[in-house]
Amino acid sequence: MPSSLRATLTRFIEQQWQQGGWLSTLLRPLGALAARHVRRKRAAYAAGQQPSWRAPVPVIVIGNIYVGGTGKTPVTIAVVQALLAQGWRPGVISRGYGVKVGAEARCDIAPLDAAQYGDEPALIATATGVPVSVHPKRVLAAQTLLARWPDTNVLVCDDGLQHLALQRDIEIVVQDERGIGNGRLLPAGPLREPGARLHDVDAVITNRAAFRPAAAEPGASKAARPLQVDMILQPGYYEHLGSGRLLTPALFAQECSTLTLAAAAGIGNPARYFSMLRQHGLTLAQTLALPDHHAYTDNPFTSLNAERILITAKDATKCRSLHDDRLWVVHASPAFQPEDWLTQLPLPNQ
Repeated sequence: MPSSLRATLTRFIEQQWQQGGWLSTLLRPLGALAARHVRRKRAAYAAGQQPSWRAPVPVIVIGNIYVGGTGKTPVTIAVVQALLAQGWRPGVISRGYGVKVGAEARCDIAPLDAAQYGDEPALIATATGVPVSVHPKRVLAAQTLLARWPDTNVLVCDDGLQHLALQRDIEIVVQDERGIGNGRLLPAGPLREPGARLHDVDAVITNRAAFRPAAAEPGASKAARPLQVDMILQPGYYEHLGSGRLLTPALFAQECSTLTLAAAAGIGNPARYFSMLRQHGLTLAQTLALPDHHAYTDNPFTSLNAERILITAKDATKCRSLHDDRLWVVHASPAFQPEDWLTQLPLPNQ
């Protein structure tokens, strides 16, 4: 499918999922069937009719109810790094999206091959240094990790909110400013679960373009559930993919003041990434939005007439073999309000 047609269809579907329209209305019966299936599934696990496994260590699940990219990976990395700073010994389990794992889970520490583990698990492993285990069956991934690294005392599950076979102690939902869209389930809307699910989790993190002004809320309690957290992503540093040279945002902007820049992204929401770069003072002559988890089997950047091309850290896990000297990796750093949000969650004592 031509990229222009794909972009047009994507915009149309997003509009339907946000505001409703004739297609969303036409698909409402299918959305209702999906909602019924979700209710039955949750009821079956709650009644013990479907088996679920309780890990011998606390489990933190980070996921979303809005389909596609909302910013879960930066949150997962931030949670793992915060746990390490507090003295925990975390491990991460993930599905390994787009990878044929096989009967056994794959488990190791960085560096991980994105073709074997998936781009997000490879990025998480590199950013945190903790063991990562991947398999569509999260229980199997967790059991394998605990067997290989028995000193692990907390598990962080990346994108497993709907995987009820794994019991959990804390649930964190990551959303962005699209919220719950038109409030309907797939395919009539963008939701994997009803919007009411947000009331059952421990924290809702909203990925925003900028922090909102702090506002006093009379009667609000810090213990209120779910905890509401705002997050923004900003460039932390830039890395030349070929040489490993690192630059601060200020030095990178200074070097690029007379250069032609382009940006490319194969993530869930490329537009948000491009907007972040522009908000931090970079002028982008061209942008290239690629499908989420793009494989990079060949070089898609040949169409970009730029002296430097900015890619995400997730895409960088698969782009090194392209040997394109123009590629610079944007290592985005999250900031949170409140900053101490993780300490407010009911994580058991070590």
